[in-house]
Formats: sequence, structure tokens, C-alpha cells
Amino acid sequence: MSGHNKWSKIKRQKGATDAAKSKVFSKMALLISTASRDAKGDVTSPSLRAAIEKAREFNMPADNIERAVKKGAGETGAAMEAITYESYGPGGTALMINALTGSRNKAAQEVKFILSKHGFELAAQGSAAWAFTRNTTDNSWEPTMTVPLSDEDSEALMKMIEELEDNDEVQDVYTNAE
Repeated sequence: MSGHNKWSKIKRQKGATDAAKSKVFSKMALLISTASRDAKGDVTSPSLRAAIEKAREFNMPADNIERAVKKGAGETGAAMEAITYESYGPGGTALMINALTGSRNKAAQEVKFILSKHGFELAAQGSAAWAFTRNTTDNSWEPTMTVPLSDEDSEALMKMIEELEDNDEVQDVYTNAE
């Protein structure tokens, strides 16, 4: 009966929740670092305040937030850069992929790899943006028109979006699917 005790069960559950928290915290740290770089470390700027509030919603520790602000202000580490990639997915849906990275080439290659694994590729700059309008308050993309999908296309799209969001470089994925 090895492996059937209470401690083993708790250890596996804790490991899974810790991994999920770590992924969210790293994405929030990148978001805060970028906002801090843009605000030059000014904690009173609206974009940095919004990023910090978003991190607090996920119960990110204060010392992690402070470290991310210092990193973005240039006190430690390399500067982070916000990049938007465009693509088309299953059923002709447009995708806008927001990424935060310290290396443009690495992020581009990872996004290209995930898209090619699902049979798609990056689109030229501006080729998918026409289907969206940019919300300047929170840097999100709102679809101006939607595309209906079949069940199999919808499933393939969800699988691809999930894999993109699992990548550490990718922050958000927006689509115009119904």
C-alpha cells in the first residue's frame, strides 16, 4: 500500500497548486516590470498601479511586487518588452497575442512553434488587427466582428489558446470567435 497515505496526497495537491501559483506570479511580475519600466519606477502612475492591483488580486506577495517594480525601473536585471503578435486560427478566427519578454527572438520562436504545431503561422503586422479595437485603459483587444465556429474548430482553438497561455512569455490571447 505504498503511496496511499495522507502525506503523499497532500504533497501532490500542494505541488500542483504551487506550480499554478508560480505560473501566475511570473506573468504578473513580467506585467509589473513592464509597467514599471514605462513609468520609470513611479508607483503612482496609473498603469503601474493597475498592474500592482491585478497582482494583488492573485495574492502575489508584496516582496515579489517590490522586486518586479525595481527590476522594471532598471535597478536590477534586463528590461522587459511588450510585443503583440497576430495570427489566424481554426475557422478563420483572428488572434491577437500579447507577450512580455526580455528577448524578442525567443518569444517569437516560442509563439511560432506553438502555432505551427497546430498548423498555423504568424500573420503580418496589421493583418489581424483590423478585426479588433484596442482598449487603451487595460491594453486589451475587443473584437469588432465575430466569427462562428464549428464544434471541432472551437475545440482546436481552445487547445491552441491554452497552450499559448501556458507559455511564460505570453500574457493574453484575444480572439474574435463567437
